[in-house]
Amino acid sequence: MKPTDFSKYLSGFLTGYLAHERGASKNTICAYRDTFVLFIGYMAAQGTPVNRLNLEAISQSAVIGFLDWLQAERNNGNATRNARLAAIHAFFSYIQYQQPEQLYECQKILSIPMKRKATVPMNYLTIEGIRALLQQPDIRTVKGRRDLALLSLMYDTGARVQEIIDLKPSSLRLDVLNTIRIAGKGNKTRIVPMLEDQVKLLKPYIAEHGLDQGANNEHPLFFNSRGEKLTRAGVNHILLKYADRARSASEAHLPDKISCHVLRHSKAMHLLQGGVNLVYIRDILGHVSVQTTEVYARADSRAKREAIEKAY
Repeated sequence: MKPTDFSKYLSGFLTGYLAHERGASKNTICAYRDTFVLFIGYMAAQGTPVNRLNLEAISQSAVIGFLDWLQAERNNGNATRNARLAAIHAFFSYIQYQQPEQLYECQKILSIPMKRKATVPMNYLTIEGIRALLQQPDIRTVKGRRDLALLSLMYDTGARVQEIIDLKPSSLRLDVLNTIRIAGKGNKTRIVPMLEDQVKLLKPYIAEHGLDQGANNEHPLFFNSRGEKLTRAGVNHILLKYADRARSASEAHLPDKISCHVLRHSKAMHLLQGGVNLVYIRDILGHVSVQTTEVYARADSRAKREAIEKAY
């Protein structure tokens, strides 16, 4: 079977261009790869199997059909559709320099617009909600102690779930400074300070599992019963389990829908409400621009209410 030009350029895009020229993170590359796995399956269902899938077969209408299929058949929202389109845009932006004769069709595909996402209120927990959540793990058990250390660290640092999953004992500095080194999006690293209460949870956890030994310096900080690092689904399962318990055991309000990112939002909102400058919140969260962080100021209904009351 003769290789197609699509297979040649897609392989180069995923294995060479993204990692070495764009400096894309492993997670970005995996997300782009998953987009093309879906796209190849869609094109096969439309009568163009992968062994006959070449660049000429991929038109603007084919890409739009794929995006519509994602929403109609897979029930994807606009955000997921836009993420898949971003991967396709990146690929055809690459192709237009590799295959100038395909320039016109590339530019037609690149002209496909993103869909506007519906604006939804930001979900975050109150201080009482965070307290109720962190009271649920049973610290008499090994798993309970791990889960408490995990959830409290996610909140304390405002880290993304993948950033927490990728942590190793070598990421921590538990001395006078008490800081954590977090590898974020785009392979950007940031140093985040930890509270003393957080360190009091981490030190016994690390000692209990021998993670303070030099041989385990690169072992996952949080891992499952097989010693493997937790997955995103695994961390989300842990969070939902304790959120359900907190709703039953406490009068504190927890949103019906809760995710790991809600802990990140909660930390940012609590820092903002505590008077911390947006610039420092930006640096803690690892945002590129303070404009991204300003979303928390716009979402802070308490600050808006206080401003209105002060005006009157």
